[in-house]
Amino acid sequence: MRTQLMAVVMGALLTLGGTAAAQGAPAAPAQGAPATGKAGAKGPAAAKGKVEVTWWGHAAFIVRTPGGAVIAIDPWLTNPKAPQGVAQPEALDAILVSHGHFDHVGETKALAQKTGAKVFGSFELINLLGLPEAQAVGANAGGTFKVKDATIHLVEAVHSSSYQADPKGASQYAGAPLGFVIAIDNGPTLYHAGDTGAFAGMEIIAAQFKPTVAMLPIGGHFTMGPAEAAQAARLLKVQSIVPMHYGTFPLLQGTPDALRGELKTLRGPAKVLDLEPGKATAL
Repeated sequence: MRTQLMAVVMGALLTLGGTAAAQGAPAAPAQGAPATGKAGAKGPAAAKGKVEVTWWGHAAFIVRTPGGAVIAIDPWLTNPKAPQGVAQPEALDAILVSHGHFDHVGETKALAQKTGAKVFGSFELINLLGLPEAQAVGANAGGTFKVKDATIHLVEAVHSSSYQADPKGASQYAGAPLGFVIAIDNGPTLYHAGDTGAFAGMEIIAAQFKPTVAMLPIGGHFTMGPAEAAQAARLLKVQSIVPMHYGTFPLLQGTPDALRGELKTLRGPAKVLDLEPGKATAL
């Protein structure tokens, strides 16, 4: 899958005049315990009582909580849809990586090195990334971690996962893919689905965690398209959907308007929130 995606990416990037690269390093087993990244304490808190979410295109987000937690999710911050002229975060407490594909690992290693943030993901993927032991939190679905006023739950996803540290080398199995539920103290509960299709277990996620906002892939081909995403929203019983993983490459053809149409067909009450890359949105 990486070979096909890389070919698509290179075409998109040549058109846009930009460049993108995956981050990787030789495997080194590592596992750590959750705690606040050393640079994360410097990050500004979100507006009082609000959670601020900034979409960086594709599946990449930066979340800021009222308690000062700064969390990056699937930080491919150099993707073709990333905002231009916007500085990457200087302070992070946590980096969440849903699976090993290059367009989700992104700049994880560089950001971890710069900020001292903990990196959370599947046990196998975290080992393959070769992170310092103090920053590596390898876990699996069912794991729960506290980062300031955010409680992070690792949940299942339906996808594949492999990691290629060396572009000329073979891909390695990177564990099961994950999604993330982020419950904010006295605030909303966010669900980042990672790369996935709709699956019945979303009903369990709804019953157990009661997410209010779901970040769902809608591009299709490698993930849900708009029709599946609408079904997922119904299973999750969320109030709002933030579309992601669409429009980055020609293969990802789903659109927010198509999602609205599918929700209308299902008479789903969820609202679609189109986020502008690089613009912080209060939830």
